Amino acid sequence: MLRVVVLGAAAGGGVPQWNCGCPVCRAARGDHPALRSTQASVAVSADGDHWFLINASPDLRQQLIATPQLHPKSGQLRHTPISGVVLTNGEVDAVAGLLSMREGSPFTIYAHAKVLAILKANSIFNVLGEQNVRREPIELDRPFEALLPDGSPSGIEILPFAVPGKGAWYLEGKIHPGGGGDKGDTLGLRIEDRATGKYLYFLAACAEVTDALKARLAGAPLVFFDGTVWRDDELVAAGLGTKTGQAMGHIAMSGHGGAIEKLSGLDIDRRIFLHINNSNPALLPNSAERLIAERAGWQIPADGTEIVL
Repeated sequence: MLRVVVLGAAAGGGVPQWNCGCPVCRAARGDHPALRSTQASVAVSADGDHWFLINASPDLRQQLIATPQLHPKSGQLRHTPISGVVLTNGEVDAVAGLLSMREGSPFTIYAHAKVLAILKANSIFNVLGEQNVRREPIELDRPFEALLPDGSPSGIEILPFAVPGKGAWYLEGKIHPGGGGDKGDTLGLRIEDRATGKYLYFLAACAEVTDALKARLAGAPLVFFDGTVWRDDELVAAGLGTKTGQAMGHIAMSGHGGAIEKLSGLDIDRRIFLHINNSNPALLPNSAERLIAERAGWQIPADGTEIVL
């Protein structure tokens, strides 16, 4: 069985964001603590014992404490069920949590060469000594089986593919450590349990739903998809920022060309938004935006949600 746990569903900063007084953040601090969410990441497993993280958010330590499936085995002084981390981009939201995994347990970081180059260029990631933490480059459109720390197969096959997006914002206007070109900075993943053939798609960032992407996702049992903003100019209109969703490399949920419209009619069994920004009114359970999303078949998950395929 393919198991997946939503460790966090929020975009950068989480909900509530530390310095934000928007309606969602105020509600999350006040009478609606259920709105609180950590930054986006999921964990997947084929056997329930060995897990792979998809991205390592800045909230990772908090997420691990809250997730019994990822606790050390009872009776062992040092142990972790985590066998590896798969990075889909080099943003702070995806890589900062690696620094919470520096206590010497072996695991593998799987990432595109461009993202591995970012880690290599920043010496703080040297705390993850390569004698324990291997860094394994992955290639677009080439499936690989994630391995356990002893080198044995996990039963999890992952196919990385390019999706429209942008490189890490902190590298804008600078020379990318991994070189030029736009391939490799933003990945989608197809994750399959080799024993059962069950699979899911994970896209935490996506700037556009192309015809090729629609063909790929059609008929999928489960899709986690970028839900950063409800409308493209959301942050600007709310006075919370100066960038549109597109400028940040994220498609809007709503509107012409938005994710809800573009992914309708694709016979996806279960569709879940994640990487949802605190500005997004669809986070509010009784909002008109949430009702529109749910009527279109979309779910906004709580941290800790577990799904078994």
